[in-house]
Amino acid sequence: MVSAVFHTPFDEAPVASSTLTPGMVKPATHTVAASAAGVAAMNSPAAASQPGTSKTPVDWRGVWMAFLPPLLGLALLVGVWELVSVGTARSIPSPLDTWKQAVVLFSDPFYSKGPNDQGVGWNVLSSLQRVAFGFGMAAVVGIPVGFMIGRFEFLSRMFNPLISLLRPVSPLAWLPIGLLVFKGANPAAIWTIFICSIWPMIINTAVGVQRVPQDYMNVARVLNLSEWKIITKILFPAVLPYMLTGVRLAVGTAWLVIVAAEMLTGGVGIGFWVWDEWNNLNVKNIIIAIFVIGIVGLLLEFALIKLATAFTFEEVKT
Repeated sequence: MVSAVFHTPFDEAPVASSTLTPGMVKPATHTVAASAAGVAAMNSPAAASQPGTSKTPVDWRGVWMAFLPPLLGLALLVGVWELVSVGTARSIPSPLDTWKQAVVLFSDPFYSKGPNDQGVGWNVLSSLQRVAFGFGMAAVVGIPVGFMIGRFEFLSRMFNPLISLLRPVSPLAWLPIGLLVFKGANPAAIWTIFICSIWPMIINTAVGVQRVPQDYMNVARVLNLSEWKIITKILFPAVLPYMLTGVRLAVGTAWLVIVAAEMLTGGVGIGFWVWDEWNNLNVKNIIIAIFVIGIVGLLLEFALIKLATAFTFEEVKT
């Protein structure tokens, strides 16, 4: 009588039934040990790193969803643009004609042939310089004021009516006041940027201070912390995400307003450049300027979003 022996795939070498004598049974311990050794070998890092192992499949759907919708959107824009150009008998330049003009324009963006004839690069830099001055002064004033309004209820009740009254006023309505006070187009434009940028910073900073958990303030009272310690160690880290949101909103508004302000005040700047090209009936350059304004605004927004993400706590990001 020959006994039957069952082997697992992890056995090193099967034993032929002819070599077994009656009553002889293969030890079970050998089978279990071989199985365990095989499982361990399969799960080891060395086995996982060997060539021929399965790789993570490429998510082609995710790739298509990342690139196809934006490309379709751009194609739709170009198609509608071409239809409008044909429908207006080419009074609106076609995308191809505008592209050719853009190649010529950006081949020398920093030329200078006088104060009223400069390349698009100089105009963009001049506008960014005005935005930086006005925006910087608004941050210096607006963020501390926001901290004080959010921290002290008396100041909050005092300034809330003023902010509610002045915030809805169009920034361009302040431009004549700037021209009257500063007697110059450039400082008047910077003043307009300042007045339109300060409100988002004040409001967002004050809201951030008011939303700091009361437990934090109770701990500060127990520890008898000074007001400076409360601001620097408790309020500032907690308010930073709100403050950066206000900064992002303010710089977007400032870039919108500077174009309109430069159209009215003149001088070197992307807004004045658009108006000057309109006076010269150069529609191609106007369309190019529209794209330049949009791209610069997009880059500013992207940079500030990255800055806000870097300094934002994880629980606030989500």
